[in-house]
Formats: sequence, structure tokens, C-alpha cells
Amino acid sequence: MSIDLEALYIDLHRHPELSFQETRTAGVIARELEALGLEVVEGLGKTGVATAIRNGDGPVVWLRADMDALPVEEQTGLAHASTARGIDPAGTDVPVMHACGHDMHVTAMLGALERLLATKDEWSGTVVAVFQPAEEYGAGAQAMIADGVLDRFPKPDIVLGQHLTPLPAGTIGVRPGTQMAASDGLTVRLLGRGGHGSRPHATIDPVVMAAATVMRLQTIVSREIDPREMAVVTVGAIHAGLKNNIIPAEATLELSLRYPDDDARADVMARVERVVRAEAQASGATEEPVITTLHSLPPTINDGDATARLVTAWERAFGEGSVVDPGMFTGSEDVSWFAREAGVPLVYWFWGGVDPERFADAYARGAINEEIPTNHSPFFAPVLHPTIEHGVDALVVAAREFLA
Repeated sequence: MSIDLEALYIDLHRHPELSFQETRTAGVIARELEALGLEVVEGLGKTGVATAIRNGDGPVVWLRADMDALPVEEQTGLAHASTARGIDPAGTDVPVMHACGHDMHVTAMLGALERLLATKDEWSGTVVAVFQPAEEYGAGAQAMIADGVLDRFPKPDIVLGQHLTPLPAGTIGVRPGTQMAASDGLTVRLLGRGGHGSRPHATIDPVVMAAATVMRLQTIVSREIDPREMAVVTVGAIHAGLKNNIIPAEATLELSLRYPDDDARADVMARVERVVRAEAQASGATEEPVITTLHSLPPTINDGDATARLVTAWERAFGEGSVVDPGMFTGSEDVSWFAREAGVPLVYWFWGGVDPERFADAYARGAINEEIPTNHSPFFAPVLHPTIEHGVDALVVAAREFLA
């Protein structure tokens, strides 16, 4: 009996879970894998799941899908929209939504495994399927590696993965070289001196310090980085104070930094630190700011030869023009840790989930950004068909290309 992939996707979408909390999702995955007759290892990196299809001699191909959701309140209006809530690491009750397509990633992976099992007489080798937690924290891949996933399964000859994106359904986007940027997540604590709101002269106001720091940080990219180069400095959150007549003792900034390579990373990080410390000094702070790195992700770099092989294979399977170069994405991923730790090539691609007619109409009117919701939007809603089928097909074609 085949997996009802549409029902599976809808179930996963209705029951999203935050990073490292994907216990129900992991249970659903394990149940489906066991129904396919596969042995399952659960609890890798806390909530990760992995399995292997061993089919004689041949290469070892690792396939990876992530499975965590985001603290976003869904506004799609769909019948299967999420109303779930969760508790974030700070202990706050938050809405939860699969706003990045990880539910579709899991669905396509399970469909691909079922197809590969059904066609074992056509290939040989080993397929290892990794269902990874906590991609949104940039921590799940390393957690699974620390838990021994590379030792408990045959080591890969290549690592493959895919991600849903707002391209037309039926389209694959991939490029050799850097496909996604490196990134760091930083927390910056600005330390002032609190006091009464009526006596600001007796305080060192960290709110003003934070405001000045945010504005100055924006000049790093606009005034210090060559316009021909890529860098992103985003302040995604500011936390300070509890009441209008109390000047707090500190303020916290949450930063997201993006760059194409390690040299650019070192350059941007140094500029950010310079700005943060200089603005604190300019505000009269008597204590140095505290800068903490929450996560650090390497660039996602696609192997040139392997990418060329897959482009040829996909165009053979889906037709000329079915594969496009989407350019380098400034988003970041932790999938490359598996390939880096194993010392093997990686290919990571995107597949489309937007109704092709809707996409073409928005493109013709120059309204892509306004009308096509992107990942992490509360309106992110892939069309189910042919997105599911194409995700399965793309993964199967890719795996088969590297199996004997």
C-alpha cells in the first residue's frame, strides 16, 4: 500500500513543531519508514531520524530533509492551516507554522524512499535518509553528527538535499559553487545604567545606545562594502525595558549576518564589532558590550562536476528549460556540515511550489515580491500538486544518478 503523500503533507502542516521539539513529526516519519519495512534509528541529535536502504554493492548516497517549523502565525486561510502553538527557548508561548516548506521536504523524502524501494532491481548501492531537526536554529546537523550519525550509517560518497522555494512548480533551481551564503547569528548586550525616566541625565540610556547602534550598523553594507560584493547585516530583534518611565540597565540586539565566504565573514564581523563598541563608547557606557555568537553556518557550496551531472539528468527527465540558475541565495543552511564532516561532495537545490500561471502573471507585472509569498512569510502556501510529485521525482532522479 503506497503512502498517501497529500494526506501526509496536510497532517504535517497542521501539526508543526519548533526546533528540537519535533517529537510528533519524528514519530510520523518513523511510522511511515517502518511501514515500508525499513529499520529506523530515532533520537539522533535529540529528535532526528535516519534509515538506510542497503541494496548490494555500489555508492553510498545520503539524502537529507529537515523537519522543524517556525514561530509564525499562519495567515493563508487554507483549510489545513496550522493553529498550533509552542513554547520557544525563552519560555514564551508562540504560534507555530511550517512557513519554510520543511513539511514538504519530509513528504517528498518519504515518497522518494518508497519509489527507490519499489525499483531496487534497477539500481545498486546504499541510500541513507536523514530527517534532520533544528535547521532553523542552524544546529540540527551538528547535533546529529555529534550523536554519531556518520558512524552509525555507511559514510556517504555524496550528500544531496533539496528545499522548497517560490519558483514555478515543476522548476528546479541550482547552480555550481556557492548556492547559499554563510551566516552568523549574534546577540549583542549593550550595558548602560538604569534609572528614572524623569532623570535621564543620571543614567546611561541603553535604548538610545541601541537605536544609534542599529542605524550605524546599516552603513556597513551601504557605505563600507563594495557594491559588487554580497553582504547582509540585519537586526531582527531589539529587547529593552518594561515600563515607559524606567530607563533600563541594558538592551539586547539580535543580529543576522550573511556573506559568501570566510574572508567576507571575517571582514563583516570585524566591522560589526567595531560599530557596536564605538557606539557604546560614544554613549558613555562604562562597561564593554557583550557579543555572543549563537550559531555559525558555512556557505552551502555545490560541487561543480556533480551539479553538472544532475542538471543533465533532470533535463533528460523533465525536459529542456526545467532547470534554472537562481543565483546565490543569501539565506543559509546547515546541510553542508554532513558533506564537510565526511569530506565528500554536496549538491543542494531548490524546487518550485508556486502555481506556474500565477507566477508568470506576477512576473509579467513586476509583482513577484508583492504577490508571491516567500519562505518565512505567514502567507507561504505551496500548491500541493505538482509540487509533491516533482519533489519526489527530483530526489529520485538525483539519487539514481549517483547509484550504480
